[in-house]
Amino acid sequence: MHDHDSEPRWRIGEVSARTGLTARTLRYYEELGLLRPSERLVSRHRIYASEDLQHLYRISLLRQLGLPLTDIARKLYDSSGDLSDTVGRHIGQVDQRLAALGRHRERMITLRDSLSDGSPTDEELLGMLHEMAEIDHGLSQRLTLLVYNDIEAVHDHLVAVFGFGPGTITRDESGNVVHGELHVGDGVIWMHPPSADYSLASPETLGASTHCMAVMVDDVDRHHERAVAAGAAIVYPPRNMTYGFLEYAARDLEGGLWSFMTPLNSEGDLL
Repeated sequence: MHDHDSEPRWRIGEVSARTGLTARTLRYYEELGLLRPSERLVSRHRIYASEDLQHLYRISLLRQLGLPLTDIARKLYDSSGDLSDTVGRHIGQVDQRLAALGRHRERMITLRDSLSDGSPTDEELLGMLHEMAEIDHGLSQRLTLLVYNDIEAVHDHLVAVFGFGPGTITRDESGNVVHGELHVGDGVIWMHPPSADYSLASPETLGASTHCMAVMVDDVDRHHERAVAAGAAIVYPPRNMTYGFLEYAARDLEGGLWSFMTPLNSEGDLL
């Protein structure tokens, strides 16, 4: 969408189509105060300008750096940082990973060449273990992958019923959804379609839960009430569990099992 009097402007649907971020995600960022459209038309359609796109790019980069949304909000409005600073940090992180991999590769070559003379020394093994830990620290991020037949429907259901943060919905060239994301507290959930090659199937297809995801919440009773009001399929209401948590459980659209909990103290009261 282009305005003949000024810089290019984009409707929310156009931004969604070009970036792979759902309109729900963009609205969610707006609710959190992260991304406010520059303009609203009389029809209430959101309009994004070039400055807004730069803002969205910073949000995406900061998420890539592993920052939770609450920290991103603070970083975005920190006058000491700008887009160039964010890109620089991202480049620095990539450079650190590449350097660690390069050092590890050279040590592996040296170790391989020395094996003809016998077993590696303790010092060589300790050095290898140290570099492996350094690489793991720089490269690893724990993600949870769940399998669903209708990723988009389950994504919207989990957002609406349990209050999860919406994320990217990715489609292939034919328009089929091939990947989805959700933000749950300090974690990220990836949603994957079924795959015969990897024996991945939805619980709906199997007729049994293939996972039980546990989510910590501040107020189990309140979360339960909201979920019920939103139409959640409750398995059991909040109750004290023998392992020290107040917990309730529910199923999603395709039969996946979820539990929402908060810890109890030794007397059985909430901490």
